[in-house]
Amino acid sequence: MVISLYSCETKKQGETQTYTSGRIKIAVDETFEPIVKEELEVYHALTPSATITPIYTTETEAINLFLKDSVRFAIATRPMSDKETKSLNNKKLYPRSIKIATDGIALIVNNANADTLISVAELKKILTGSVHSWKELNPQSKYNELQIVFDNNNSSTVRYAVDSICRGMAMTKENLYAKKSNLEVIKYVASTPNAIGVIGVNWLGDKSDSTNLTFNNKIRVMSVSKDYPAMASNSVKPFQAYLLYGDYPLVRTVYILLNDPIGALPSGLTTFFTGDKGQRIILKSALVPATQSLRVVHVNNE
Repeated sequence: MVISLYSCETKKQGETQTYTSGRIKIAVDETFEPIVKEELEVYHALTPSATITPIYTTETEAINLFLKDSVRFAIATRPMSDKETKSLNNKKLYPRSIKIATDGIALIVNNANADTLISVAELKKILTGSVHSWKELNPQSKYNELQIVFDNNNSSTVRYAVDSICRGMAMTKENLYAKKSNLEVIKYVASTPNAIGVIGVNWLGDKSDSTNLTFNNKIRVMSVSKDYPAMASNSVKPFQAYLLYGDYPLVRTVYILLNDPIGALPSGLTTFFTGDKGQRIILKSALVPATQSLRVVHVNNE
């Protein structure tokens, strides 16, 4: 039975598919495009008989494609709900939600903006419309009107803001803007001094820094505090160690959504993502891998 599981083939849309060969499409929350591009580059080099075509889209659309059985592998920041699981089970499809990483939501500002400390309580006030300007956060700020910019109306970062920050309160429509991608948010903030961008941590990394302690030099990354008021002593940036230990307050889990009852190519790809090589790529991306140990070195500057 074990041999059968790993050697069986399925023909879907005219394509022969096994655990290590064939062609499939996968749906990916655009927030994780940099990571998935690296994962697939290595996977294709190691598995030349397999061709994976990613669809980078909003989290909402990625999950919709999965629920319609248009793809059998998706990456999102939430697991299947009981209702969604039951619906697929009724179709003799049995989805799984597999944790692969812990991610952080980063807040970024323009390099000219010196205000880089913010508390979760202040962020909630901005998102729910009770704070509209930088001077309400800091009377000494040189900026007045405050803009907050997301990647997309249907993105996982917007859902996180609604569920985990606003917590039942309606999100304001004033001073909120949506672009088409995390990259566009970075570009907008880099040219807009009064904006705050909300993006995934893996878009920030400096590829030349193997320690993951350097962020994109086109913008500043804000330090976030669980407590009010935010001070340098109680605020942290989304470095890996702070994601790992829960010191950084804006964190979420990344999942593979898998629906592959016969153990074909989607299962093989999942094994790669959750295995040593796949998890090492996540480790290098500044996220916290689910199954790879993270060694934290404490440095004494005294």
